[in-house]
Amino acid sequence: MNRFLLSFELIDSPLLIISCAVATLAVLAVLLWPRRRLVLMGAIGIASGVAMFVAAKILEAANTFEGPLPGAAIWWASGATAAVAVGVVGLFRAPWPRRVAGAIAILASLLAGALGVNASYGVTHNLAAILGVQALDPASLPSQEATTGDPATLYQRWQPPADMAAKGTVSALTGSTRIPTGQYAARDASLYLPPAALVPNPPALPLMVFMMGQPGSPDPTSLAKALDAFAAQNRGLAPIAIVVDQLTAPDRDPACVDSATFGAVSTYINDLVPQWALKNLNIVTDHRYWTIGGFSNGGSCAAMYGAKHPDVWGQMLDVMGNEFPGSEHVAQTVTDVYKGDAAAFQANKPSVLMAAAPPGTFAGHTAVFTWGSADTTYGPGQLANSQAAQAAGFTTLTHIVEGGGHTGETLDASLAWAIPALASALGLAAPAS
Repeated sequence: MNRFLLSFELIDSPLLIISCAVATLAVLAVLLWPRRRLVLMGAIGIASGVAMFVAAKILEAANTFEGPLPGAAIWWASGATAAVAVGVVGLFRAPWPRRVAGAIAILASLLAGALGVNASYGVTHNLAAILGVQALDPASLPSQEATTGDPATLYQRWQPPADMAAKGTVSALTGSTRIPTGQYAARDASLYLPPAALVPNPPALPLMVFMMGQPGSPDPTSLAKALDAFAAQNRGLAPIAIVVDQLTAPDRDPACVDSATFGAVSTYINDLVPQWALKNLNIVTDHRYWTIGGFSNGGSCAAMYGAKHPDVWGQMLDVMGNEFPGSEHVAQTVTDVYKGDAAAFQANKPSVLMAAAPPGTFAGHTAVFTWGSADTTYGPGQLANSQAAQAAGFTTLTHIVEGGGHTGETLDASLAWAIPALASALGLAAPAS
């Protein structure tokens, strides 16, 4: 498929407004064209919309969507269904202009409904992210010529050149720059390079490895936006970030551990990705300046890896993560991933890993947890894990997005808070006074 179509912005673009306008005009044409039956067609549309609303509520109550639907998503689906129903009626009623308007109403309403529901979640910004494929240009890696020094004082030492780019770059690690995946079928990762990484003789920068949610893909859009915003306020400084694939496909959940069923995902992320980064990127080699992070499903992996591999990850960022990997489908995870070993499943919960670590293991490690106040599915688990991290010795930071649900809007707000909150631990800003 054409790369332009795959990467076209779906949320922060006028496409939703345009499709809504076209659908509205087409529906009005169907309803008001001469020889109209306004009451009958209106009743059919309203009844169809109500039926969709009720069906969505029933499915939500049955936890079909593994969590509450964003409120706007139900209204978008219901409104689109009502408009499609009017369009279908218009297809079968003369004259021919009404039939044409009916066809347009159906197509435009389906598009508006799909875009509206997607915007309600606010996570998948383009068709590539929805399909779980990569549409970014291949990465061109800068030469390794970084200026070294004490990472803790980078914010003091760094003076950017006058011609430094205003924003960082995002690209796909594919072809010759692809990270070896070993015994794991990862999709191509994405790379974010901040402005300070793009200049001649750049500074060695902290490393962040991030994972998105399920369904999802290694889409860097939200993280890059937050890192660019931070860099704009901090002379181009921000972590170099790799967005990796912990799923292999949108409908799979390897639960963050190596398994015969899904492959060696943990080895890929905790061994192969760091090895590749050290070899190919201008990053700080001290692991205390490395962050493992993630959103939703990726957040649960970040909590597990931060607890399980403190020698690799100095900092941990869990944005709206599951309380533990596989929490939405425990029985299936125990069967598919752990071959029926419930004890092994229990032992890999982040809170259990934290509690089992020897005293002092997490000294100097920061753990950041964020969630929305309206997120009743994942919020309680985030609170529990933040308390477990605090008890285990992490320097624990929490942020609750007021009114936020499990959506992209809350993700953006979480990252906008979390990146600056981590900055002093990464040498990118002065310690908080």
